[in-house]
Amino acid sequence: MLKKELRSKYKELRKRLTEEEVEDQSLAIANRLLQLDIWGQTYFHLFLTIEEHKEIDTEFILQILAGKDKEIVVAKSNFETLTMTHYLLTDNTKFQKNEFNIYEPVDGIEVPTSKIDVVFVPLLAYDKKGNRVGYGKGFYDKFLSECKEDVIKIGLSFYPPEEIIEDVIPTDIRLDYCVTPMTIYNFQ
Repeated sequence: MLKKELRSKYKELRKRLTEEEVEDQSLAIANRLLQLDIWGQTYFHLFLTIEEHKEIDTEFILQILAGKDKEIVVAKSNFETLTMTHYLLTDNTKFQKNEFNIYEPVDGIEVPTSKIDVVFVPLLAYDKKGNRVGYGKGFYDKFLSECKEDVIKIGLSFYPPEEIIEDVIPTDIRLDYCVTPMTIYNFQ
């Protein structure tokens, strides 16, 4: 399928999820993450959930990271340049919703992309090769291309992979893993 078709399909599938299903499946994904060999890393980049889009609730992952004393990094998006600035999450981090209803840090301690070890990547769909479909702005592909070569890229999804995304382009960055409530897909 093409990215445009996959975006429509998965937005529609997510709309049908109940709040309880989102919560239960998000918790299952967080628990499944504990099976990955990533916990020796230090800097973890986590996206903040857009509830209206029925995204995976990353609060459970946030709790795991905090419990393991990891450095948690969150992003602020610039929709003019389609880039992100990354900030260390601290007790003093203040958040506000941007014009797209996304919670973002107001400011804080900036973290260079070269420091980030693991990135939890939001997505709508992905395929059996680890290619992903996001919302189409290219924020994450641009961000991931700036990260160090061995950064671990982990997609989070309620659904299994599609067979193939037909219109992958050279600037699309593949995932290393995708974690679902039922299993972990390894693309390395």
